[in-house]
Amino acid sequence: MSIPRILVVDDDPEMRQILTQFLQQNGSIALPAASESDVRRHMEAGRIDLILLDVMLGDENGIEICARLRKDNAVPIIMVSALSTDQQRMAGYAVGADDYIAKPFNTGLLLARIKAVLARTQRAASLAHRRRLTSFEFRGWNYNGRTDEVTSPEGYQVPLSRREVTLLQAFLANPHIPLTRDEIATALDVTGDGEADASGRAIDMLVGRLRSKIEPNPKQPEMIKTQRGMGYVFAVDVATTQT
Repeated sequence: MSIPRILVVDDDPEMRQILTQFLQQNGSIALPAASESDVRRHMEAGRIDLILLDVMLGDENGIEICARLRKDNAVPIIMVSALSTDQQRMAGYAVGADDYIAKPFNTGLLLARIKAVLARTQRAASLAHRRRLTSFEFRGWNYNGRTDEVTSPEGYQVPLSRREVTLLQAFLANPHIPLTRDEIATALDVTGDGEADASGRAIDMLVGRLRSKIEPNPKQPEMIKTQRGMGYVFAVDVATTQT
């Protein structure tokens, strides 16, 4: 499994540094953020597996930020606050927070809660986090995240079904990261494609169809490679640009 990328959102520089260092020392990639604009910038720039979001952010409100994020993103969010009443907790859960932890907290407990949320949600949000924000280039191909258009190295457009597009999005957002069939199935469900069949066999057939459209030789794939006993990996470099 890849190293989790956690966004630490707090307007207190000292607290940001403490949490960032603690998470880095415990096997995570921790990225600091002080505002909603910082959050959006980080999420557009790369994969985020979980957000630690402080409720009180100076002139901004973490509850409101969480609600806005939930309109177009399923990234796991743990709210952090000195306010620990049931009403405050319910406000966090009501807007889609995955967990709520009160300050001051034991760092060991925080780490356990982070691991629990990551285990529960797998990487559902991160597989889909940039689905309409970015253009991706790979091996001469281009995928436009706003229009869902896929263009071959020769310059012609290749039509993909909705599920094929969703699968390609998951691969492009996670190059060189092995994805299990369960994670791929979760990504298909999170992006709301409306089809319930996400069995292992269905995933394999979907991968086969996508290979037939983008691989020079689908029987000897160079981009979407099988990880024996696990799933699949998008085995080429991916460049991203804002659309």
